[in-house]
Amino acid sequence: MTTATEDTASPLAQLAQLAQPRPLTVSRAFNAPKELVFQAWTSAEHVKHWFCPQGFTIPEAEVEPRVGGRFDYCMRAPDGQSHWVRGHFVEILPNARLVIDMTVVGGDGAALFNALTTVSFDNVCGGTQLDVEQHYTLLDPSAGNFTRGAEQGWAQTLDRLEVEVARMADAPPAARSVVHGMFRIERTFKATPAQVFRALTDPKAKAQWFGGGEGYQELARTMDARPGGREHLKGSWANGLVSTFDAMYFDVVPGERLVYAYEMHMGERKISVSLATFEMKPAGDGTRLVMTEQGAFLDGYDDAGSREAGSKHLLEALAKFVEPAA
Repeated sequence: MTTATEDTASPLAQLAQLAQPRPLTVSRAFNAPKELVFQAWTSAEHVKHWFCPQGFTIPEAEVEPRVGGRFDYCMRAPDGQSHWVRGHFVEILPNARLVIDMTVVGGDGAALFNALTTVSFDNVCGGTQLDVEQHYTLLDPSAGNFTRGAEQGWAQTLDRLEVEVARMADAPPAARSVVHGMFRIERTFKATPAQVFRALTDPKAKAQWFGGGEGYQELARTMDARPGGREHLKGSWANGLVSTFDAMYFDVVPGERLVYAYEMHMGERKISVSLATFEMKPAGDGTRLVMTEQGAFLDGYDDAGSREAGSKHLLEALAKFVEPAA
């Protein structure tokens, strides 16, 4: 016995329900701030440059970055055949998250499949971690070929996004900007001030704890901790981003104080200039260390607290180095 719903459902609709594609998740790290990557997703001018696989083009696009706003574009294949994607923004959290509901339309105007797309933008090592998740709903079973090639298509599309973001990063900023930040961290170590000072200033000792941790590959390191001396550390992260730390020491008081200024580069881009002060005082049998940092974050780079979090992680590594094993 069949129900009325089953009697009226078309064979194509029943088949579509049985053959829905699996969701797809792709990720990519970009050597650029998330504001720039977010802009590449929310501007028609930029979308035309990258939102398609290799060999395809986007001759037309309309992007309205507001909830309910359009996300429409025409994708033209190498053979000249075109498909429209009609979409709209479901959710927008600036520089953090997008949800876009897209429907791919055939040449006859019939909907082929729907792709609910969630995009997340996160700070990582001075760059951006991009995660894209798509959930597909076939509206025409013959459209299965489109979704079966989605993973390869997205890999090529994100390659093009990398090129576009690099082009955007190389362009002079519309407006130079500086955002100031400051933090202070206090910590007591089960080690003497002399031991803590040595760990901060001796090149061999500092190399044991001052670095990127798991997934980080050191490329270059030098250190001369005296007034006028310099320190340089360059390394590659697991996601391919390259960071460079360049410092100059201004005040060095053995066992008591260090003051240095440093700049950070992510790739070729300078993202910040900071002044760091370390003060060490006896605390019983140990040392009370106070770290104060004042930073200037440049031209749209959003620190979002990552510098303070990274400094706490490094002081934890310092503690493991100077304190005796339990």
